[in-house]
Amino acid sequence: MGGFFTRERFGRPQFLAGLLLIGFLGQCLWLVHREAQRSALDGQELMRLQAGLRYWGKPASGGGTLPDTEIHNPHASHSRMWYLIASAPLALWPGDLRLEEPAKMIWLLRAPFLLFGILLGASVWYVSRRLYGNAGGYIALTLYCFSPGMLRASTCWLAEPEIGAAWGAFGAIFTAIAVAHTLYAPREVVLWNWRRIVLLGVSLALAVGSQFSLVIVVPLALAFMWYVVPARRAAALAIWGAGCGLATLALFASYFFRAGAFWQALRHASFFDGTWQALAMPEVYRELLAQIAALSPAMVLALPLALAAYGLWPRARYFGNTAPLLVGLLFVLLGAMDPHYPGMGFRLAAAPFLIVFVAGVSADLLDSGYRSPVQACVWGLLTASAVWNVMELARIGRG
Repeated sequence: MGGFFTRERFGRPQFLAGLLLIGFLGQCLWLVHREAQRSALDGQELMRLQAGLRYWGKPASGGGTLPDTEIHNPHASHSRMWYLIASAPLALWPGDLRLEEPAKMIWLLRAPFLLFGILLGASVWYVSRRLYGNAGGYIALTLYCFSPGMLRASTCWLAEPEIGAAWGAFGAIFTAIAVAHTLYAPREVVLWNWRRIVLLGVSLALAVGSQFSLVIVVPLALAFMWYVVPARRAAALAIWGAGCGLATLALFASYFFRAGAFWQALRHASFFDGTWQALAMPEVYRELLAQIAALSPAMVLALPLALAAYGLWPRARYFGNTAPLLVGLLFVLLGAMDPHYPGMGFRLAAAPFLIVFVAGVSADLLDSGYRSPVQACVWGLLTASAVWNVMELARIGRG
């Protein structure tokens, strides 16, 4: 245990990151508190809850029932895992459940997504710090913790419960990259990497199980692995295959190992309803800009500047910056192609990758000869973002 609790793992950077995550959790708890005071569950959430409880085999008392045609939607975007996670706190809670008393349920219902939000924030910090150093980690985590979109997604405040999908996609891509890098070490491939293989499988299952269209991360993960270790592609393929196998097993388990139900769900799954024609519609881009601004007003300014620096400055164009940029832009493109998706979908999944990209370019600029003006601009933007976000939360409290 003495080798685990070291300054490298639990030093000043981790302490400061922990404080930021506590601040993020505090903002989330404030939103949940305000929602609990409203004591209202909308129709979509009630549908998810009743469907999930039925899958758990624990129907709730009160609130009526949900027709099977609503549960088994032929154009379903989510697997049963999505419904099981959304209803798990009530399904596992002892005692009677009454859907007509939502104020007593809201805190329980938000618990899984608060956990996902914290874990995604910790993942953004860990990846950014490993790639860009402490400065990159602080920038990425501050952007994340004071992002209105991430707060809303983590509390389901007028939003679909999609934070699990975002964390799964983020974890799948960067776990694949991390496990590929370990193949340069002269160690046994599968046995040494079993923890990362399990994490890869869990990430893939959570991403695809929460949003079927995120199946795109499966070939993306393999592509990044092959790029990182071109000389050991067979080993990378074996690890990727093991991760996919564990993800499939986890998804199968969410159907309680009923092959018929699992097969029917895959047959009727909606993996992607987008179309190239949507990219020719000007209103799609206006809506996209509005959603990015809603996710993080700071990113509206920071992202174009980071893209400009990336394009004009060769030093910023390396794999650590390019990988999150490519994934983020791909997700934005897919989201634009499917503007009628019920929720944020790919747009939310793109946000952590773009935050990491902005942090990486910012950290590079801080190491350049323009450190002083860049530092003033970066910390000024982050401070303004934090102050604005807290003021908006206070306004919700007065509302």
